[in-house]
Amino acid sequence: MHTSAVDRNHDIRRILAQFKDRPGPLLEVLHTVQAAFGFIPPQSISLIAEHLNLSRAEVHGVVTFYHHFRCAPPGQHVLQLCRAESCQAVGAEALAAHARARLGVDFHESTPDGRFSLEPVYCLGNCACSPAVMLDGRPYGRVTPERLDALLREADRAAGGNG
Repeated sequence: MHTSAVDRNHDIRRILAQFKDRPGPLLEVLHTVQAAFGFIPPQSISLIAEHLNLSRAEVHGVVTFYHHFRCAPPGQHVLQLCRAESCQAVGAEALAAHARARLGVDFHESTPDGRFSLEPVYCLGNCACSPAVMLDGRPYGRVTPERLDALLREADRAAGGNG
């Protein structure tokens, strides 16, 4: 979804109005903005700070502290790899190394073609089926490097890519 900065600012003001009577709404505002746009537009930091009577540094600090928030649009597909202990115990580190090599990006990055983003997540609640990943909001368990490759190819094909 491509929106102009004016449209985006209008939408952000509408979001801010929803939370105007709540105490300490910064996290709720940021989650709602990210849900609307897929990321926290860097230009929105000043607007959010002004409306919540915070400094730009305070808002920026929260956005950059929490790994959940993105400052750039995500790829067409978002791959989240569990980094929690249960998954680590059964090969998640090797799976993460494979994903980084396969996609050519590190955590919190997107492929240059914009097809995939790679994100760490600290427990998907699928510990009995470790190592676990989530691709485009759908969880998968007992993921091997080969299965991960198949999932990525399937997602790419479904989106019209060449796999």
